Amino acid sequence: MHSTPIASRLHIGIFGKVNSGKSTLLNALTSQEVSLVSEQKGTTTDPVYKTMEIYGIGPVVFIDTAGFEDSSSIGILRIEKSREIIKKTNIAIVLFCDMDIEEGMQWVAALKEQNAKIIIAVNDMENNNAAGIANKLKAELNEEIIVVNALKKLGIEEVKEALIRNAPSDKEIDITGNLVKEGDTVMLVMPQDIQAPKGRLILPQVQTLRELLDKKCIVVSCVTEKIDETLAALNKAPSLIICDSQVFKTVYEKKPKESKLTSFSVLFAAYKGDIESFLNGAKYIDSLTANSHVLIAEACSHAPLNEDIGREKIPNLLRKTYGNLSITVVSGTDFPKDLTKYSLIIHCGSCMFNRKYVLSRIEEAKRQNVPITNYGIVIACLQGILEKVSW
Repeated sequence: MHSTPIASRLHIGIFGKVNSGKSTLLNALTSQEVSLVSEQKGTTTDPVYKTMEIYGIGPVVFIDTAGFEDSSSIGILRIEKSREIIKKTNIAIVLFCDMDIEEGMQWVAALKEQNAKIIIAVNDMENNNAAGIANKLKAELNEEIIVVNALKKLGIEEVKEALIRNAPSDKEIDITGNLVKEGDTVMLVMPQDIQAPKGRLILPQVQTLRELLDKKCIVVSCVTEKIDETLAALNKAPSLIICDSQVFKTVYEKKPKESKLTSFSVLFAAYKGDIESFLNGAKYIDSLTANSHVLIAEACSHAPLNEDIGREKIPNLLRKTYGNLSITVVSGTDFPKDLTKYSLIIHCGSCMFNRKYVLSRIEEAKRQNVPITNYGIVIACLQGILEKVSW
């Protein structure tokens, strides 16, 4: 059975002190024993993810974070991981358990800085004066405070109702946007190299294909070597051709004049990030020299392969054009705090990240005045066809 990818789900983070009842709250919200619960401090180490469906919202992923207020060397690393989760969080549940609210308020401020919606809850634990804590928070924040008893599962429905109220009401962004309409013929050119394990398509291909079917488009697919035969089999030119960015030039030279052209990576630049920021970042490509330092950021954490686009193909294209410039590649959630030594950041399509996390990286690059762009846009630019690409 296939489920909604984590990156496409609403991310709900649970934050609070060590032993405030975060894991117990997660278990109560999901009606499952997802997180280990113990009286021992620091039971939750790495973030715990749990996917589920919430009526009125749809697919979500809950993230149980390590508790703050842990001054041990390991605890500091755990807190850093929790801070990274803030960048992914669409809605945060901040759980308080005692009258010392100062550190919790700092986390509330950090979440607001990242534009997360926030639900404030007080866990009614033995002899902790939950009503007094709630009143103190009310005076500080002047907003609704939900008192829960995570162990007895009291107040859980109120938290779920608050989640529904805080869920985004706007329509989810389309992958293909306004490029297609019902009845259009769309051709997908999908080379099956070693990046696509046998028997599977890569995630952007699957998600794009599904969306096109939902839009009632007529979809035909082929590998690069079969472009001519596929076009010949159609009684009219496809409205749109979507290809892997690595074969942009080949497809452009073979496509009918009336067919629009784009790539999965370019589509995901808009779907997962900010297309205008990425296009603006591409303007800086021609200013690169052999002395430049480029950062390439991959969402996936995988072992490098011979045909790797981020580690081999894009670096080779850049060095062929601009000389033996310096290139650093990071993957997964690794992303330098100091970006100022880089002339340009080139980000992958980010199929493994949610949009909020990608936008946080774009904003950080802007804050440090470092241009940022996207794999597909860079390849189209280096091959001289960017102005011919649709998005």
